[in-house]
Amino acid sequence: MKPTFYVTTPIYYVNDVPHIGHAYTTVAADVLARYKRLMGFDVYFLTGSDEHGQKVEKAAITAGETPLELADRVVKRYQALWERLGISHNDFIRTTQERHKKGVSEIFSNILEKGDIYLGEYEDWYCTPCETFWPETQLIENRCPDCNRPVEKLKEESYFFRMSKYQQALLDHIETHPDFIQPKSKRNEIISFVKEGLRDLSVSRTTFSWGIPVPGNDKHIIYVWFDALTNYMSALGYPDATPEYQRFWPANVHLIGKDILRFHTVYWPTFLMAAGLPLPEKVFAHGWWTVEGQKMSKSLQNVVEPNMLIDKYGVDAVRYFLMREVPFGLDGDFSHTALVQRINSDLANDIGNLLSRSTAMAVKYFDGVLPSPAELTETDSALKNKTIEMVETVNKLMDELAFSKVLQTIWEVISAGNKYIDESAPWTLAKEPANRERLATVMYCLLESQRITHCVLSAFLPTTAGKALDSLGWIKEITRENLQWGGLSTGTTVTKSEALFPRIEG
Repeated sequence: MKPTFYVTTPIYYVNDVPHIGHAYTTVAADVLARYKRLMGFDVYFLTGSDEHGQKVEKAAITAGETPLELADRVVKRYQALWERLGISHNDFIRTTQERHKKGVSEIFSNILEKGDIYLGEYEDWYCTPCETFWPETQLIENRCPDCNRPVEKLKEESYFFRMSKYQQALLDHIETHPDFIQPKSKRNEIISFVKEGLRDLSVSRTTFSWGIPVPGNDKHIIYVWFDALTNYMSALGYPDATPEYQRFWPANVHLIGKDILRFHTVYWPTFLMAAGLPLPEKVFAHGWWTVEGQKMSKSLQNVVEPNMLIDKYGVDAVRYFLMREVPFGLDGDFSHTALVQRINSDLANDIGNLLSRSTAMAVKYFDGVLPSPAELTETDSALKNKTIEMVETVNKLMDELAFSKVLQTIWEVISAGNKYIDESAPWTLAKEPANRERLATVMYCLLESQRITHCVLSAFLPTTAGKALDSLGWIKEITRENLQWGGLSTGTTVTKSEALFPRIEG
């Protein structure tokens, strides 16, 4: 039976237009899912939309539509973008679906019955955009510490979750599972936060109606984060013991932006502990994108729209830039100049040029029929070994979610390929019939190294890798076994590759 791998993105809020941040998390999850599939894992990849809460209700009223109409309209934007970006998710969950409501009601009832949810009264400062209550001590100049918008004093009857009860259990879990919160800087941040003391958490609202009612008391709506986080299980069929739930829960990794770290590493694990359910293995928080050094915001009109980038530069160029430009976990800066530079240098010059030179020579010198290699020289073996080592290094770095390092490692092999051409000088060998065997070996090593490279790259650049493998005559499925040296068979038909990435001028 195949080993399993369950990866999730956050579910995206429907009062938002998809921007580069949403694309970033989703492409990262897709790369991981595709890579794990080719390594022989049974993968479940979940994304979706968060459709409840006061913000959605207010936005819908303003737009003169029902909250569900607004959600239906906006969800299509995400779904269409994921299709354009080549996202290979298995499921798209919506919090308005019955399967999700059932899961949320069940986990709430379960914790309520245990006595870890109780009815009380809540009074504090509330930020509507963040849907978060704040104690006065955490406000900054009477404004929300997260979004800097005004807050209002609210007093309402509320159900509370005994989060304080799980403070020590959470700290113990973080200590005994060093990989639970990544990167390490975020782990330290959460440990400090928890040690300051956890308060019981208000988990219901009575001031609006757009959400899932508390079981047995429909005057109360379940707090949007309690609702949203449960999606990771409800998508698998929880509370029913479906084959998917039994096979894939707990998740191997929740990929999130750092702004929702606390919800995923404090609220979510304590909810699960209270319900007696297994905790996810890892929560990885990536950084934020600024634009030309400035924070992305609607008011500055500098929100980077992924569809526009795809129209201008192509899907795989955008995917490559997002995964290569910034170490995953750190903040990054987006600029068109940096993107164009990556396309021209890494994609057009390095990888595109290598493939078109190599396949053109195979067509010119061997009529596009792959020759058999003779015994490898030291130069040939160096390229072969570098390619084999790359596969091993990539596997290790993928487990660390070090996407930019993975691409760096792959590009070292591409550079080695370009250097190998210059050192071996096939055009000189081709002039002498006596060098025919040597030329055949050079061509074989050159094309086989690229076959393996593009098999690995298929997780990042699915369309490009597909084109490259077609021109190399590789039509088999990409599997772990096929990442071994020697996969290209003598006699395979090689065709000249078109430019994978045309240069962008001006």
